[in-house]
Amino acid sequence: MGVELVQGRVAVAGDNGIVGGAIGCPWRDAGRCPFVLRSGQVRAECWVPLTRKQRGELAEAAFMARATALGLRVSKPWGEMRYDLIVDNGRKLLRVQVKSAHHAGRYGGYPIQAHGCSTRAYDASEIDLLAAYLVPIDMWYLFPVEEFLKYKGMMLFPVSRGRRSKFEKFRENWGIVR
Repeated sequence: MGVELVQGRVAVAGDNGIVGGAIGCPWRDAGRCPFVLRSGQVRAECWVPLTRKQRGELAEAAFMARATALGLRVSKPWGEMRYDLIVDNGRKLLRVQVKSAHHAGRYGGYPIQAHGCSTRAYDASEIDLLAAYLVPIDMWYLFPVEEFLKYKGMMLFPVSRGRRSKFEKFRENWGIVR
């Protein structure tokens, strides 16, 4: 799988046809899509959603691209850890857990789970930072571990006028890793 930064956003492409966050239809790619009329008009979309693992990898790639663009060094650990990435800011190493939300829920909020496969929330012995990526609007929230110890999940409202999340102070909080 290849990842590149295109106009400030992450583009993903690979042998399995992943492009821009969706898996392409092999019929469409071969010019034989059953949803395209002879006139060239598309009658329906035929994109397949990404798997949970692919969505996580896309968010990690987006974090690596943004952090690298900010002059930080990012490493991917080998093996299963409670954290996804390591950020070296020149003074210390930070263990980062990356989460992502791919669509807004009710009232425009984006749900983020502050735990792994188990329902046990992350703690300071496991990670230093939780980075939450809101994919549709290309926005990051960066939380120190102390802020979400009491939560198993968070609802982020970055664009809602009626509801303001108590987590807004963590929006684009890249200073936490510098």
